[in-house]
Amino acid sequence: MIVDILTDPTFEKPEDMAKAVLKESAAIVQMRDLWVLTHCWADGAKGLNYGPFGSTTEAEAFARKLSFGGTGRAIPLTSSGIALANHEGKAGWPGYCRDPECGHPPFTHSAASAARGQCQLTACGCAKFRKDPPKS
Repeated sequence: MIVDILTDPTFEKPEDMAKAVLKESAAIVQMRDLWVLTHCWADGAKGLNYGPFGSTTEAEAFARKLSFGGTGRAIPLTSSGIALANHEGKAGWPGYCRDPECGHPPFTHSAASAARGQCQLTACGCAKFRKDPPKS
């Protein structure tokens, strides 16, 4: 991931490496679940909403620092990256099938005893969930 980019000797210019690092960082952030802080004033009127935050703890700490009146609540956002990866696959991503033709999450594979078997998505021909990348 990012370490691979930073140690890759094939980048000719630092700007190219920086661009690759930013692109990979954006992909990592897109795969995180995030939270927003919703706010209502004491009289019940809708307040301001803030976010995104990386955790409920981060959102609640932000609310305490602002100490505004009314009530606030941290609400989870489903990651668009995870939703797409669950549907389309995310090759090489930790926790997803490491079969190069698959990349789907474990729950899309059949339960074959204690292991995961064939991918159940009709467009995928993966025969077995792989935790490790195939050996070359």
